[in-house]
Amino acid sequence: MILLKPKGAGPFPAMVLHHQCGGLRTKGGPNRSMGAWAQAAVQQGFVVLLIDSLGSRDVDMVCLEAKKGVNFPRGVRDALQAADHLRAFPFVDKQRVAHVGFSWGAMVALLGSSSNWRAAAPGSEAFTAAVAVYPGCFSIQPKAGSPYEIVQTKIDRPTLVLMGDKDTETPPEECIPKLQAAKNAGAPVEWYTVPNATHCWDCQHLNGFSKIDFRGTKVIYRYDLSATREAQRRIFAFLEKTWGTGR
Repeated sequence: MILLKPKGAGPFPAMVLHHQCGGLRTKGGPNRSMGAWAQAAVQQGFVVLLIDSLGSRDVDMVCLEAKKGVNFPRGVRDALQAADHLRAFPFVDKQRVAHVGFSWGAMVALLGSSSNWRAAAPGSEAFTAAVAVYPGCFSIQPKAGSPYEIVQTKIDRPTLVLMGDKDTETPPEECIPKLQAAKNAGAPVEWYTVPNATHCWDCQHLNGFSKIDFRGTKVIYRYDLSATREAQRRIFAFLEKTWGTGR
């Protein structure tokens, strides 16, 4: 984990940043998009806890399947424990702790915002807001256990979902009907589709990267500075609106 904070005694709002399916370090080096998000959040007055669900477990990636026990339930537990860890610091405002996840981490954030998933990890105060950036809204078929949806109808934490309209890996058209159904059921969820943005639009170190995803679809990532800035603006505005106390 990496902990960063603004200067001063606080108490400051805080966020747990949760990485994409490749973790904080890849064969190409550190995940610079997560570093950039951490810097932006600290500049906005947030304490930031960067967590890595993969590296300490000797897992390289979970883009195609769970490995060595690193699955979505494990990710949710990691995030909840990270929230508890943050609240132990005197410079953290315990009522303003957010979970901000990207791709795989975004799916973890969506699950963790649901009361039925948090019930499996009793004792945690959990998060008071969640942000999911380009999540997949899949139906998960684990090798053992029952299938489940990433977007749950029992979301009870204010949740913002950001998607790219050119994203062919986690297309927004798969998410929006499920998000709308959750909202219709009373979930405090909102969403925005970023124009002309692909998957991982904030990943400057992956600009031009191409692959065939788990469904056989060719995917190309394009870094987009304007989309990244728009996402930053929307995330910080959402958290300020949600908490209603300013920073």
